Amino acid sequence: MELLKDLEFRGLVNQMTDEEGLKEQLKQPTTLYTGFDPTADSLHIGHLLPILTLKRFQQAGHQVIALVGGATGMIGDPSGRSDERSLNTLDTVKLFSDRIKDQLSRFLPLEGENPITIRNNYEWTEEMSIIDFLRDIGKHFPISYMLAKDSVDSRMENGISYTEFSYMLLQSYDFLKLYETEKCRLQVGGSDQWGNITAGLELIRRFGHSEKAFGLTVPLVTKSDGQKFGKTAGGAVWLDADKTSPYEFFQFWINVDDADVIKFIKYFTFMSHEEIEALATEVTEAPEKRVAQRRLAEEMTKLVHGEAGLEQAERITKAFFSGDLTSLQPEDMEDAFKGMPQFELDGERNIVDLLVEANISPSKRQAREDVTNGAIYLNGEREQALDKVVTREDTLGEFTIIRRGKKKYFVIRHV
Repeated sequence: MELLKDLEFRGLVNQMTDEEGLKEQLKQPTTLYTGFDPTADSLHIGHLLPILTLKRFQQAGHQVIALVGGATGMIGDPSGRSDERSLNTLDTVKLFSDRIKDQLSRFLPLEGENPITIRNNYEWTEEMSIIDFLRDIGKHFPISYMLAKDSVDSRMENGISYTEFSYMLLQSYDFLKLYETEKCRLQVGGSDQWGNITAGLELIRRFGHSEKAFGLTVPLVTKSDGQKFGKTAGGAVWLDADKTSPYEFFQFWINVDDADVIKFIKYFTFMSHEEIEALATEVTEAPEKRVAQRRLAEEMTKLVHGEAGLEQAERITKAFFSGDLTSLQPEDMEDAFKGMPQFELDGERNIVDLLVEANISPSKRQAREDVTNGAIYLNGEREQALDKVVTREDTLGEFTIIRRGKKKYFVIRHV
C-alpha cells in the first residue's frame, strides 16, 4: 500500500504541507528527518510515535535521519509547555545525547539494508558565533512572524524568555542545514512542532533554494478519557528497562482502555490492516477477553525489550494472576515487586502486628479478621494462624510478599 495511505489509515497524519506535492516527492527515495531533544537520559513512550513513523518511511525505502538535539536541548522547546524548562549543563546534555543515540539505534538500525543516519545539531552550532547566527539566520525572521506561531503565542501570557523564543530559529536552521548537506526534503514531527517546521520551510525559501521541501506532523497521543498518554502513578513510562521494567511496560499496554486499544494498535504496531480490523471486531463482540490489549502488550514489549523481556513480563504476569509466586525466577524478583508498597522489617514480627505496622490492614482488629478470614497470603500461600511470626526464613528470593485479598501486594524487606 502507498505509504501516505497507510499513514492515513493509522491516523498518523495530522497536517502536511502541499499534499499533492509530497505524494509526488515520495514516489522516489526521499531523505527526511525528525528531531529528538535530550531532556532526560532516556526516551519515553511518547517518543515512540515519531520513531515508528520514521521506521515506516525507512521500510518504504526512504532515507531517514534521526537528529539528536545536542544544541536545541541546551535551549528548551517552548512548544506544548506553559512554563520554562530547567536548563541542563553541557556535560549533562552530552550524556543524555549519547544515551538517546543508543536507544534510537535499537529501533532504527544503523547497519544493514537502508540504514538510518544519526546526526547531532551540536555539530553545526558549536563553532557558530552569536553574531554569525543573528546576521545569517535571525535576519530572516520578522518578530511579527514569530509571535504569530502557536508555540510562542500560547506563552505570551505567562511569559517566555529570549532563550526559548530563539528555539524556532535553531530548529529552522537544522532543517536548512540538513537540506543543504543531506538533501533532506521532509521534516516529520509531532503536531506541536508545526510552527517550527513551517518556519524551517520559510527559511529554506528565503535562502533562495528552488527545490521544494515539505513538512508532515503526526498527532500528539491522547487517551479517550482526556488523561495524558504515557503517564502512570509512578510517572512516565520509559524505554529504558532500568527506569520502567519490561513487566511494568507490559502492564501499561495490557491495561489500555477498550476505547483506545485499536487506535494505539494502529499507531504503534506494524500489524496489517486485516489483522487490525479483526481485532476491532473482537473488541466490539468480546471486550471482556481483552484479546486486543494482550496483542498490543506483546507487540510493544517485544519491540522495546525483545523476546527475553516479553517472556519475563509474561512470566511475572502469570505468577501474579495464579498467585503462585514460587514460579518466579530469581532474576524476576526485583522487577516483579518494583513499584509495590514496601516495608522494612528489622528482626521478626507477629503477623497481626506486621499487617498494621506495614499499613496492610488499618487496625489490629481488621488484621485479625483478615488472617482468620483467609484474606492474607505469605509468598502466595494462605496464612490463617494468628500466632504466625514472620522471620527471615519466610522469604521468596530476598523478600517476603504479603497479599491481602485478590490483588493488593506488599513487599517486606528484611533489614
